[in-house]
Amino acid sequence: MTTLLLIEQVLNGLQFGVMLFLMAAGLTLIFGVMGLINLAHGSLYMIGAFAAAAVAGWTGNFFLALVASLIAAAIIGALIELTVIRRLYDRDHLEQVLATFALILIFSEATRWVFGSFPLFLNIPDVLNGTVTLPGGIQYSLYRLTIILIGLAVAAGLFLLISKTRVGMRIRAGENDREMIAALGVDISVLYTMVFALGAALAGLSGALVGAIQSVEVGMGEPVLILAFVVIVIGGIGSIKGALAGAILVGLTDTLGRTMLPVIFGTFMEPSAATTVGSALASMLIYILMAGVLLYKPTGLFGST
Repeated sequence: MTTLLLIEQVLNGLQFGVMLFLMAAGLTLIFGVMGLINLAHGSLYMIGAFAAAAVAGWTGNFFLALVASLIAAAIIGALIELTVIRRLYDRDHLEQVLATFALILIFSEATRWVFGSFPLFLNIPDVLNGTVTLPGGIQYSLYRLTIILIGLAVAAGLFLLISKTRVGMRIRAGENDREMIAALGVDISVLYTMVFALGAALAGLSGALVGAIQSVEVGMGEPVLILAFVVIVIGGIGSIKGALAGAILVGLTDTLGRTMLPVIFGTFMEPSAATTVGSALASMLIYILMAGVLLYKPTGLFGST
């Protein structure tokens, strides 16, 4: 493997990790602040992708489609919180899992009913199409580089929101002691709805951004949701910094594993066998990484003790 190819795969892993961060950031906020296991978070990712594909198809404007993905996912997320999730806060995790799993089925069938069973496609806008030359003469996709920059900008914005604003102070207080913050006069119900809508909007944005790389189809959010749970376990529940670190670790591990393991095994195995064995082991690497982190620190890299 050449150095240029390795650097390109590192950038691909970073792009994948940033996409996972957009999913995991909302998930870790919801779980950390509300103590809620939300299996329907992947459906919000799917809703954002479909909303973006639909608006892009109607208007031909990709950036308007991104805005639509944020708004659609945030509105659906707020409605879910108001009508379903609000009734689950005092229930045990099993009931939360069952209720949010039911939401997955509802949203999947509703999306299939509205958009059909065939995948939709979201085209990369001309201004972001093509490649850009990075230092060292590396040619890399401008759109993937834009995803990386957007993800890092969102991470910085979330960090400032949580650590430097009054809203962030209330979110942190609600995470630590919801009864006390309610006693101080903060409307905890409004805070919960706002946090859930924010997490949903981030998931929708992630789905829209990825929709231009792969097809937009029913059920696309569930595989990403599993990886997002891995990310927050590695990074630490409730930590934005942990979500970013965990997402980048998972993205790099998965991408480099799928690229390099077949090459490594190919040095002493037949190419077809090396590809099979390498791909199988690569799919296990992120879970091995998660197990290793939990053995070292059971609360995750940045989780509270």
